[in-house]
Amino acid sequence: MKAPLQIGVTGGIGAGKSVVCRIFQAFGIPIYEADERAKWLTENDPILKADIVRVLGAQAYDALGRYNRAWVASQVFADPTLLAGLNGVIHPRVMSDTDAWVNEHADKPYVVKEAAIMNAAGQNNSLHKVIVVQAPLALRIERTKQRDPHRSEAEIINIINRQISDAERLKLADYVIDNDETQLLLPQVVALHNDFLRQETI
Repeated sequence: MKAPLQIGVTGGIGAGKSVVCRIFQAFGIPIYEADERAKWLTENDPILKADIVRVLGAQAYDALGRYNRAWVASQVFADPTLLAGLNGVIHPRVMSDTDAWVNEHADKPYVVKEAAIMNAAGQNNSLHKVIVVQAPLALRIERTKQRDPHRSEAEIINIINRQISDAERLKLADYVIDNDETQLLLPQVVALHNDFLRQETI
């Protein structure tokens, strides 16, 4: 059995990539939420936990073995070398986890991987195509405020400024979905779904 097509979905905070993924899921397509899965692995994968302690020290986990996310963030935020070291142990484990997950869904025509940070298809990953979900900045800020009422507008803008720019993100795109509320989302996703089904049979 050949491996399914692997489709990446990315976009800045508030662009609506999760909504797009839920539509794919409604068509029976499996979704791998890379960011959530990475969080799970940092808590539960003994190999990764040992690697994180090696990079950051024992304080990376509390006395109960829970990942000390706030402390880790405070350490890596101002230290690019430390951040690179942390990413250097997390990313390979997520890649390995992704590969195992794809193999579990080998009977599907294609699968979708959702992540906030993504390379172009084939660039240090096993993706065949990348979809970028985009929306105007003001709309993204408003959506995020509604979704995360605990965040201030300044915090949201800070997150956006730390992410890559829309122009840089578009360079990764094989497909673009506009989620700007001036055009319907569903027909755009349906068209891509049908396109991926055709590619699967080629």
